Amino acid sequence: MKRILSLSLVILALSCNNTKEKKVDTPTPIIEIAPKPVLDLAHANKLAKLPLHCMNIEYPNRLSQTLGGDTDLKAPHVLHPAFYGCFDWHSSVHGHWSLVSLLKQFPDIDNAEDIKQKLLHNISKENIETEVAYFHGEHNKSYERTYGWAWLLKLAEELHTWDDKTARELENNLQPLTNLIAAKYIEFLPRLNYPIRAGDHPNTAFGLSFALDYANTLNDTILKSSIEKRAKDFYFTDVNCPITWEPSGTDFLSPCLEEAALMKRVLTKDEFVIWIDKFLPQLKDKNFVLETGKVSDRKDGTLVHLDGVNFSRAWNLYKISENLPEYEHLKNIANKHINYSLPSIFDDSYEGGHWLGSFAIYSLNSTSK
Repeated sequence: MKRILSLSLVILALSCNNTKEKKVDTPTPIIEIAPKPVLDLAHANKLAKLPLHCMNIEYPNRLSQTLGGDTDLKAPHVLHPAFYGCFDWHSSVHGHWSLVSLLKQFPDIDNAEDIKQKLLHNISKENIETEVAYFHGEHNKSYERTYGWAWLLKLAEELHTWDDKTARELENNLQPLTNLIAAKYIEFLPRLNYPIRAGDHPNTAFGLSFALDYANTLNDTILKSSIEKRAKDFYFTDVNCPITWEPSGTDFLSPCLEEAALMKRVLTKDEFVIWIDKFLPQLKDKNFVLETGKVSDRKDGTLVHLDGVNFSRAWNLYKISENLPEYEHLKNIANKHINYSLPSIFDDSYEGGHWLGSFAIYSLNSTSK
């Protein structure tokens, strides 16, 4: 019996050795290096045409208005004299941001003086007073919460950092609305018990990221403290974000990457390295792959959102990898995402053209930081 058992063990050992000898190492995938996209004057001139085309086009228009009665039925340019173009309020706001960003970076952009006059006409003191009054209305106090709020503060931040006399006038004109939106964030955040993890407008992490950028730049310590507290309340214990579920069919934001980019802003470097390794451990793998969102119909106003998800993924990946050499490879994924969608937006239909330029500019700006 002992001899039979010994023989069996020898056969088993030989079998294991043969298995090991036959094992073939899996070849390391070849990673395609994507060219780094750059925002230059030629691109700036093309991108400026997108918001210039629609900033004063009133229709079609999605008001997203809650009506309290017949007297609330007014034309978009009456309700929102500053931001009535480009299909909806938030797209108009970030269309204005686009022009400010491009003027700041490229003072010699085509028709620079004409663009400044258009901005001054729309963002006038009187027009902003009307915009503020709308937010004080009984039925629209939560209007554009928090996506439009975030872009308004991003516009205010861009104006504040633009060293130009036109910027000072625009910033002063916008200030009452800027103050109101900052106050709305501070009032709202303690009441928001749970974050919204959607891939579109309501996404909480996106709204907090842009608002925090503004708070840091303007040294608004109250807003900054409020955002940092709620971000940690909402996200600090999160682990294993299901990024393989993304994107959904009409996403233009990545719930996982928006959250990660926010926490990169909120945590110390050492804290973030520990947090991200639990939240998205696969990001550290240099062979990590994230396929671009594929757009099937750019004339469909929601399907074209996937171009937006490519741009927003890119700026978040750049933010996550900032000052972290072990995540440097994520920038190549970001570049692929920008390169996939950028060529399409210039000849796009109005469904994408009225807003995608802003996403393209913001993602291109991220590659230069």
